[in-house]
Amino acid sequence: MGDAAMTTAPEESPPTHGMTYISGGLFRMGSDTHYPEEAPAHLVSVDAFWIDTAPVTNARFLSFVKATGHVTVAETAPDARDYPGAKPEMLHPASLVFRGTRGPVSLRDWSKWWELRRGADWRHPHGPGSSLDGLDDHPVVHVALADALAYAQWAGKDLLTEAEWEFAAWGGRSDAEYAWGDELTPGGRHMANTWQGAFPYKNSAEDGWHGTSPVGAFPANGYGLFDMIGNVWEWTRDWYSPRHEPDAAKACCIPHNPRGAAEAGSHDLSLPGIRIPRRVLKGGSFLCAPSYCRRYRPAARHAQPVDTSTCHIGFRCALRPKVTSGELPP
Repeated sequence: MGDAAMTTAPEESPPTHGMTYISGGLFRMGSDTHYPEEAPAHLVSVDAFWIDTAPVTNARFLSFVKATGHVTVAETAPDARDYPGAKPEMLHPASLVFRGTRGPVSLRDWSKWWELRRGADWRHPHGPGSSLDGLDDHPVVHVALADALAYAQWAGKDLLTEAEWEFAAWGGRSDAEYAWGDELTPGGRHMANTWQGAFPYKNSAEDGWHGTSPVGAFPANGYGLFDMIGNVWEWTRDWYSPRHEPDAAKACCIPHNPRGAAEAGSHDLSLPGIRIPRRVLKGGSFLCAPSYCRRYRPAARHAQPVDTSTCHIGFRCALRPKVTSGELPP
């Protein structure tokens, strides 16, 4: 079963509906054989925690909005003082929406398939005129970090750290290419909502979905968790750094409940003179394709500016019975 410890069910019932208990343990985090930001692979340990069995859905997010009146980042016009030099058309309520190209394009230029669409938000995932009809049980998208944190606080929960998220995604193993084994589609069966075909212009949707899918549409992992891989990327608490810390076990000890990078090292120079901090996303999404983004693996990670929402980023929450290595970062 590799280095990951199996979960054991506690005697107490879940603190809230729709959560699964993970007993914690030791596992090998990261990878030395894929993207450079995943390296080096290293041993870490995490304490026990509860995790949402599935990503937060549109229906659950609607309950939060009705209860609190929360207005998401995508529904709010950016303050020009925070973005000196930004084009006027960027200073309106908007979010990034994927639009497939008509044919092959350079995969080094993401602007070819992403559009900052005015009026796109969690209620209108494709922009004005679109709605959540039939999408109640799909993951909520177009949520920036502040929106995910606000929901978590309202629910009495928190976001997962990167280490907690990766431990849970492995489902009790860490000795394979994917969370379910060494084949992407064992026996021709699609195990997660990803992209099939030539990205970004041809998605054959052999898995049944062109965009998001209802939570639980694909098999659960070994811990009974749904959509840890594919469907939507998920926010974590950790600031992003371009590589993991070297294997601390060689020097003194195995990192326990690691907390990720310092904020100062997590910025992205997105606009001249503007440094926007980034957090770690995990899990990949329905846009991950073998030809472009092989990040449908537990070890995969991605940097996301905290002020930016898209049509393929969501989140899930956690609760910790205890924290033995200090308080979590803000």
